[in-house]
Amino acid sequence: MRLRHKPWAKDKLLQYPQYVVQNPETIKGKWNEEFQNDHPLHIEVGTGKGQFIYGMAKANPEINYIGIEMQDSVIVSALDKIIEDPLPNLKLLNIDGTNLQEYFAKDDVERVYLNFSDPWPKKRHEKRRLTYKTFLKLYEDILVDNGEIHFKTDNQGLFEYSLRSFSEYGLLLKFVSLDLHNSDFENNIMTEYEEKFSSRGQRIYRCEVQYQTK
Repeated sequence: MRLRHKPWAKDKLLQYPQYVVQNPETIKGKWNEEFQNDHPLHIEVGTGKGQFIYGMAKANPEINYIGIEMQDSVIVSALDKIIEDPLPNLKLLNIDGTNLQEYFAKDDVERVYLNFSDPWPKKRHEKRRLTYKTFLKLYEDILVDNGEIHFKTDNQGLFEYSLRSFSEYGLLLKFVSLDLHNSDFENNIMTEYEEKFSSRGQRIYRCEVQYQTK
């Protein structure tokens, strides 16, 4: 799907520093100060237009959330949701998710969400998949001990690859669903892609994995 460029998006993101954190590298290790509480922090890498992260923040006020998206023309839609109905436990970062260690210290984050990530199906692009081992190390470096990754996709190939990658890295598989919308999983909050794919009858895959203290 072609991304519609919004040349005004970058300026709009700069106009709302209370929602879109500017210079997040200066807050590394101090996110509780940014949110002004000691609640656990969950992040979504590749938050898109923000439907999922906004829904999670609204449903769980006792948890802080950060939506991370590098495309300013996309994340501006997430900003619009917050402007319309502000949530004190939700912030946005317009950054590249491959550089998380620049913005988060060890133990800053309790959970990472990966939703409908680009499958990069060609073998030569394996290292770009957000569940490749180098990314798993990246998440480990910012998560608390026994931190978790929650992963959803409509792509069976990526899901199977990710389960192998998680297992080979030594992560504990806590939950696996091969057909989320026909399971007994409760309180599922959908992304925009999830709504579109599931409405076509496509199967949604989901898993929860946990790092184990070494």
